[in-house]
Amino acid sequence: MLYAIIMAAQQLLQCKLKSKASDPFQQRRSANYRPNIWSHEFLQSLSNNYDEEQYRSQFGELKEHVKRLFIDADDLLSKLELIDSIKKLGLANHFREEIKEALDNIASKNQSTEADLYATALRFKVLRQNGYEVFQDVFSVFVDEEGAFGGKISCDDDTKGIIELFEASHLALEADNILDEAKAFSTGILETRSCRTESSINKQIVHTLELPYHWRVQWFDVKWYIDGHDHQIEKDSLLELAKLNFNVVQNTLQKDLRELSGWWKNLGLIENLSFARNRLVECFMCTAAFAYEPHYNNLRKWLTKVLIMIAIIDDVYDVYGSLEELHHFTIAVDRWNSSKIQQLPECMKLCFQALIGITNEVAREMQTENNWSHQVLPHLKKVWADFCKALFVEAKWHKTGHMPSLKEYMNNAWITSSGSLITVHLLFSTLHEATKEILETNEDLVYNLSIVIRLCNDLGTSAAELQRGDAPSSILYYRRENNVPEAIAREHIKGLINETMKKMNAECFGQSALELQPCTNIIMNVARMVHNLYLHGDGFGVQDGETRRQIASVLVEPFSLV
Repeated sequence: MLYAIIMAAQQLLQCKLKSKASDPFQQRRSANYRPNIWSHEFLQSLSNNYDEEQYRSQFGELKEHVKRLFIDADDLLSKLELIDSIKKLGLANHFREEIKEALDNIASKNQSTEADLYATALRFKVLRQNGYEVFQDVFSVFVDEEGAFGGKISCDDDTKGIIELFEASHLALEADNILDEAKAFSTGILETRSCRTESSINKQIVHTLELPYHWRVQWFDVKWYIDGHDHQIEKDSLLELAKLNFNVVQNTLQKDLRELSGWWKNLGLIENLSFARNRLVECFMCTAAFAYEPHYNNLRKWLTKVLIMIAIIDDVYDVYGSLEELHHFTIAVDRWNSSKIQQLPECMKLCFQALIGITNEVAREMQTENNWSHQVLPHLKKVWADFCKALFVEAKWHKTGHMPSLKEYMNNAWITSSGSLITVHLLFSTLHEATKEILETNEDLVYNLSIVIRLCNDLGTSAAELQRGDAPSSILYYRRENNVPEAIAREHIKGLINETMKKMNAECFGQSALELQPCTNIIMNVARMVHNLYLHGDGFGVQDGETRRQIASVLVEPFSLV
């Protein structure tokens, strides 16, 4: 039905173009986005042949070997290192029971790691990552008599300990002042050591300083961990299982992407939207970062469609529409009917029709797949309406020359970040029954995720957006209010991100978060994807940089297994 509507609208558009060659609607600003680099033919060719059924027997044998490693790890440090390696190899979901049993035992005993920086930091990190109650006081032993952190640490030969301390510090909560000091201490030492020889430990330092593990898309880091630590992991069965698991997961992701590429091609929407970003593969990569496990294939399908529409509608407001057109478009979305779009350009009608059709379809599938007892669609309609209203406010500011304060900007920008849109879709994708109360009781988590998305986006895209005449960002507003150079403004924004991530830590690792698992972990993965996407600039709009390399690594290139 949706395809027929789109095709009919396309035919109408072609007729209008022929009869109105001088149509003033066609005199539009362009963001000059580069054409899509991933062809449909290439995507349809993707298959690494590692089908799960074919390798089920081998997979099972390797799992049994790895389970015996838990028995062999007979001391605290060995168990912690095994659990940490399993997580970094992307295998934690295959050993949930074994990991829980080991961590229950570790957490229940007051096993002293006093004066051992590496063991103390690793224990704290692994326990907090897995939702166990563990306090920053375990690091007080490293505070000297004058109250300075690190005064009792001998750093000359404990680089591993400093790295673990740095990683643990990023799991801090708001009141964890000792961990703030630990972060500053470990950062200073690692920055000094990062300039040394090209040894494996120094490569690890550079990688860690670029982005801490807790802020990384952890599935995207599996290959780096295997390649960088191959010689350090003596458990052959563990490495072999990790490589096979990576290939099997990649095969599933390739199937998903082939299906979505066919859907996108048949929809035919983007061919009539020359102003908009065509980023199917990047959107799918984001959803693989949210939830890579094979059984989340529906989530990836639904969220890829949502992300595509977020990007297109953002371009409608940011690049294409006049203020009057955007006003009518916003009303149409709010009322969820097409009576207000008749006077709009045909391409905006196409966008609206696609939004309605895709959202109705996604809501219907969520309702069926997850056995919802009440309607999903009203919730999805509301977050789309809120998103478009906030985009309209931003467009009105820009087109009328209004310069809001940073506070005024952020009160609107957390909604334009699309965080609430993404989160509501994730909740209905992962939970089999939820109520309005669940959405309301997790408003802080939704808000904080949205702030992280907005500020990371601003850090990565603000310079390019200003060059092409887009609306200003938090960096410019902070500079204007405080009369400071860009570098200081950027450090301030990074500080806000750090504080917001602490709030997300509390919301995702606390006992209350267990009720929403696995959704809280997926929401944290959204934040990680945003850190990843904008680390080197606009990783979404610009396809030929780090994002392209990651897509090739995660979706195209399997491990070679002998």
